[in-house]
Amino acid sequence: MRDPYTVLGVQRSASEKDIKSAYRKLAKKYHPDQNPDDPSAHGKFAEATNAYDLLTDAGKRAQFDRGEIDADGNPKFAGFSPGGGGARGARSGGAGAGFSAEDILKEFMSGFGGQPRGGMGNGRGPTGGAQWDPFAGATAGGGRSMKGEDIVVTAAVSLEDAHKAAAVPVRMPSGKVLSVKLPEKVEEGQQIRLKGQGSPGLGEPGDALVTVRFEKSKQFRRDGADLRTDVALTLYEAVLGAKVRVPTLDGSVELNLPPGVDTSKALRLKGKGLHGGGDLYVNLRVVLPPGGDPDLEALARFMRDQKPYKVRD
Repeated sequence: MRDPYTVLGVQRSASEKDIKSAYRKLAKKYHPDQNPDDPSAHGKFAEATNAYDLLTDAGKRAQFDRGEIDADGNPKFAGFSPGGGGARGARSGGAGAGFSAEDILKEFMSGFGGQPRGGMGNGRGPTGGAQWDPFAGATAGGGRSMKGEDIVVTAAVSLEDAHKAAAVPVRMPSGKVLSVKLPEKVEEGQQIRLKGQGSPGLGEPGDALVTVRFEKSKQFRRDGADLRTDVALTLYEAVLGAKVRVPTLDGSVELNLPPGVDTSKALRLKGKGLHGGGDLYVNLRVVLPPGGDPDLEALARFMRDQKPYKVRD
């Protein structure tokens, strides 16, 4: 394997956080699941995994930095030759001692509580390079499961849906649409966590955090838990009284307006606000007939001249 720092693209002084971040990017890019038809990606993924394994093991990283082991985690021996004629061979008593290279490796690695990376019991090849599935080795060696990143999405929710805690469609960045059940008495800005609906990772995927945003309503204006709405009246309804239908989040209701109703004051419907925790205030708005009316104009002139009244100070 190449220099692990070069493989991950980090400096030798890189922190564990920097190493993890670099590995995460490479793992996402070259993961076999993302590149099923690219053998070179599989090799790069395995190489990055090996580099991450070595650099996140504090002991092995220190050994590598001191030049005691190579990038595959195998020990380096000054003066060693396969025939046993180097310095170690002389010290062991020569050819009659039967001291093989495997014995030397085992002796060297015995202080680290495990087989050398070139051993046969770790699920890796003879050079220590990870095979296609690095997870088997990771599990046996103490575990490394990197959860995928969480994603944040926004759900535009009508006041009616929020009020009745309905299930609303939410589109994920991938284009997938999920049906999300709103919690009771959901508030604007509240987050709903959808477990396992985030980005894939090396292990379990991340979560999706759905932030609730209330849509602007055509019928209601929100003031905390209170709501306000406008109801149009004809001139004769305001003068003579009438029954009018008023919208609420639970459906329309009928109001009995008395003759000469005071349109300057809002009518209050208690408990008809959002989630039932507020009230609904109904503003009555008189609308004159379109295009004008001669009779109405004559009546208005009569009232102005014979029966004036004040509505402003």
